[in-house]
Amino acid sequence: MDIIFNNYLKLSVTSFKGEIAALSAACLWAVASVLYGRLGERIPPLQLNLIKGIIAIALLLLTIVISGELFPSIAPLPLCLILLSGIVGVCLGDTAFLAAINSLGARRVLLIGTLAPPMTAILALIFLQERLNLGAWCGILLTILGVAWVVTERVPSTSESDLTHPWQGICFALLAAMANATGGVLSRAALANTGVSPLWAALLRLIAAVLMLLIWVLCRKQQGSFQLKILQSPRVILVTIFAAFCGTYLGIWLQQTAVKFTAAGIAFTLLQTSPLFVIPIAIWIGEKVSIRAIAGVIVAIAGIGLLFYLR
Repeated sequence: MDIIFNNYLKLSVTSFKGEIAALSAACLWAVASVLYGRLGERIPPLQLNLIKGIIAIALLLLTIVISGELFPSIAPLPLCLILLSGIVGVCLGDTAFLAAINSLGARRVLLIGTLAPPMTAILALIFLQERLNLGAWCGILLTILGVAWVVTERVPSTSESDLTHPWQGICFALLAAMANATGGVLSRAALANTGVSPLWAALLRLIAAVLMLLIWVLCRKQQGSFQLKILQSPRVILVTIFAAFCGTYLGIWLQQTAVKFTAAGIAFTLLQTSPLFVIPIAIWIGEKVSIRAIAGVIVAIAGIGLLFYLR
């Protein structure tokens, strides 16, 4: 009996490898988003994106050396798709996301970000012929509704008058959602039927993104205003490293694992559940959580359960 149970458990974990990776990434991004929100008050979006990318690349290189996955053989087409995915999804998408948070606030940006999963599923259907059944679409819709229900809750400390450049923030948030959807489909195309490991995919994506960010900084002539003095505080350095470790190093590695082992639409739906994991963090730091927020979490969990059941 124990052998049967262990084999069943092993098979279940293997079958849901992509889904579990996506939910793990969403949990880590929830932690990182709280930290990035604090860091964003001191570090401009472009600089923060560049710094966290460099830290994550160093950690990924160290992991590759330790694991022994040196010099893999990657065909030219998957390589180009991965690099393009990094430029679009990480360089453009993450910078737009951080800029949108500064203008619009995290909750509104996360609400607009719920457009990314259906965008991803539609793009995957058009370009990859990746079809989802009706039940999977219902699970995606239910999960998105639950997340939207959580992030649209009115927060007493914020109001429309608190917004800075709301239309600019909306444009940045829409750009971030579109960039993430496009980058996800490009990654799926590169990883789905190839032997490229998620670890190397994460590294290549980040290298492409960081190189493009460096060019972006030089083209905007911001190298003189790149304030390294903001990193002279030991506390800021530790928070930045920890946020990059959770949200960029582990987050993108797990994201690429999810994209490789499950359909793009399902992967990005589960990756979009970060606001649900913010609820326990809010309770832990002493914030009050409403019945509405808990109800939204229950609805989203029902959608996630449907995705797992139909898988």
